[in-house]
Amino acid sequence: MYTPVLKGPRVCNTTKQGTPSSKQHHEDQGALQTGQGQNCGEVQIWVIKQISETFNIPRSTIKSIIKKWKVYGTTTNLPRESHAPKLKDQARRALIREATKTPKISLKEMQSSKAEIGVSVHRTTLSRTLHRAGLYGGGQKESHNLKKKISKHVWCSPKGMWETPQTYGRRHSGQMRIKLGFLAIKENAVWRKPNTSHHPENTIPTVKHGDGSIMLWGCFSVTATGKLVRIEGMMDCTKYREMIEGNLLQSSRDLRLGWRFTFQQDNDPKHTTKATLKWFKGKHLNVLEWPSQSPDLNPIENLWYDLKIAVHPRNPSNLKELEQVCLEEWAKIPVARCAKLIETYRKRSAAVNAAKGECTKY
Repeated sequence: MYTPVLKGPRVCNTTKQGTPSSKQHHEDQGALQTGQGQNCGEVQIWVIKQISETFNIPRSTIKSIIKKWKVYGTTTNLPRESHAPKLKDQARRALIREATKTPKISLKEMQSSKAEIGVSVHRTTLSRTLHRAGLYGGGQKESHNLKKKISKHVWCSPKGMWETPQTYGRRHSGQMRIKLGFLAIKENAVWRKPNTSHHPENTIPTVKHGDGSIMLWGCFSVTATGKLVRIEGMMDCTKYREMIEGNLLQSSRDLRLGWRFTFQQDNDPKHTTKATLKWFKGKHLNVLEWPSQSPDLNPIENLWYDLKIAVHPRNPSNLKELEQVCLEEWAKIPVARCAKLIETYRKRSAAVNAAKGECTKY
């Protein structure tokens, strides 16, 4: 079958099977006069009829497809008109502004605030609106109370200390308190955009834990992790010196670091007493000057996090078992992880310097 070309209003269309009937001819002519037969160029009504019979499709469907192609240039389903949005543009902007200004606000509180102005909207609608604006709910990142931001910023100012060869000869230390079921603690949720968890408005200061936990001290260098010991009772400068002498020096001998290494410790009061500094001087240990409350500068904080993640699946049932599991998982930390953390020194310093002493992603 071929598609005939219309040459005039009085010329009938023909096919290989013969000419259409007189009734069909008059229908075609009437359609042409009303404009209904001029679908997709020269396609005629009788052709539509044959397509309908061949594929068992209603004529109205074929006509609508041809019309859609002629108007829109496609036969795919077009987007349909949706109902009017619950939130007008002004209300939507106000919602985003409210979530940005007060990240800790909950969906229930947002719903109540909208109800006060006569807008009844479901929480799912509020959540979708915030997601379209790039705001997602997430837990608050813990941060220390950085009271000496200025000194921290000055300490991280470009002075070349992160690029010296002695960087790889440093030994970092720190203390961590780990408790049973630590990952079961409920997080405080905030509305934030991706990669903004370290911003001040999205962080929460840490607090000291009580019972059901142990305090650990550990150290590491670019070569491997050192000793990990449990601190019994309250730590004072005397107990700290005894712990350093029995563990730091032994770790240095085990890892063959020699005596010419730089020791980094937190600027805790018991770490900087005259007796402690005198002991370091008597042992000829080079102690790195360190700003107070700077966890994002100390790479051992990343190892503490890795340790907690590794301990959690083992689910220790008591403090003694918790200590043993920590010792086992600490020894499993790969050397490549330690070396990678040492390599981030320069980036850490630059990030803190750019943040002017505020909390960073590290």
